[in-house]
Amino acid sequence: MEKISRKLFLKRAVAGLAAIAVAPNLISCDSIQEQEELRKLAPTVGSYDVVVIGGGPAGFIAAITAARQGAKVALIERYGFLGGMATIGYVAPISVFAKNNELVIGGIPWEFVKRLEGMGGAFIEWPKANIDFDIELYKLCCQRMVLEAGVELYMHSAMVGCQMDGKSICSVIIENKNGLETIEGKTFIDCTGDGDLAYMAQVPMQPNPDGELQPSSFCFILSGVDTDSELLNKCMYHNGINGPSQCRPVREKLLAMKAAGVEMPDFGGPWFNNVMHRGSVAVNMTRRAADSTNNRNFTAAECQLREDIFTFTKLLKENFKEFKDCYVASTAPQAGIRESRRILGVHTVTADEYVSAFQYEDSISRGIHPIDIHASKGTSQVRIDLEKPAYVPYRALIAPDYPNLLVAGRCISTDRQALASLRVMASCMGTGQAAGAAAAQCVANNQTVHQIDAKVLVETVRRLGAII
Repeated sequence: MEKISRKLFLKRAVAGLAAIAVAPNLISCDSIQEQEELRKLAPTVGSYDVVVIGGGPAGFIAAITAARQGAKVALIERYGFLGGMATIGYVAPISVFAKNNELVIGGIPWEFVKRLEGMGGAFIEWPKANIDFDIELYKLCCQRMVLEAGVELYMHSAMVGCQMDGKSICSVIIENKNGLETIEGKTFIDCTGDGDLAYMAQVPMQPNPDGELQPSSFCFILSGVDTDSELLNKCMYHNGINGPSQCRPVREKLLAMKAAGVEMPDFGGPWFNNVMHRGSVAVNMTRRAADSTNNRNFTAAECQLREDIFTFTKLLKENFKEFKDCYVASTAPQAGIRESRRILGVHTVTADEYVSAFQYEDSISRGIHPIDIHASKGTSQVRIDLEKPAYVPYRALIAPDYPNLLVAGRCISTDRQALASLRVMASCMGTGQAAGAAAAQCVANNQTVHQIDAKVLVETVRRLGAII
């Protein structure tokens, strides 16, 4: 029996309406008439070995990896450019590739960094190898690498449904200016950050009994900043040499003002980040509780956060000489997301395993960013530095009973504490590389994600340059 995820999708489509995201209840679509209606309303426009949903750090690396392993690959992205939180959220720098000048995450992710550096779009901050970047060149670099690998791009395309046969995904349905379209695939990789495809397919998610989520931050670019000043030179580079990346002088003064009765929203950091242009910095300081999987909640949070951007800009202009001539040059297309859905995978990475650097037989990537938990309210933050780079097993990228689905990036199977490290972009690139290699291996051997030889996968990612 063929099924279509998301209740009422077919009825709404037949009525000529755009599919609307609703709960992922399944309805039967087993009559010939219903299948014909679907084919007319959402014609198949491509069939692929591997379909990657989401073009962020995990997604574009996964797509390149799978394509280079010989798979025919489609990459679906709802914005008109790639890069995810780096380019959609202005989250900078790319954290963290190394510890004490030794790479922890290598292969295609590091190839991307070096290529971006060669374009004049990246500055590598050793010994941690945090990567400062030019946002526009970042977009161009990953676009070039994806297209050179032979990946077929579907930009400006929102995934609105998926068709399933039991627990196996047959195709995804996208919506763009062409209307509704169907893309078929043999293996699918969910790199949406929020686990959207997995959720549509009814993959069980990690429990969240207290409902707590790390807050969203709306990052923005300030220009007219004195980036040659001592203050900015010390705090806009996050190499650990000049002290904490958090700009303590600004933080302490703002906290003192808040304590004295000056009204201001909750904030984190602040962190001022190098964007490769003199006089401009990316600012990460706004903070609001938000659920990115709830449209109304996230819309309201972003509206509040946009107000906060201009409130803080005014406070910086009036109280710090380095910012007296600053102005908001650009706000990110969307607020940054630290936490949302995570699948309940074959294995869940726990904080104990992560902090102890437990090495699994199927380790396919690593991470070295601190466990970094931001309070959803107030200005506090919990940070636990890692003594040794941690490991991620392949089993955290797959769910029981779903034979052709992998996930990579922020929605992999972890507890909240391990996620607080693995959510950063370098780690997402590492799991994206592994997912792309695994998907290509599934297709080449005509096997499910559970059947492939994990030892072969480990050797493949190691050959690609993964440091495991």
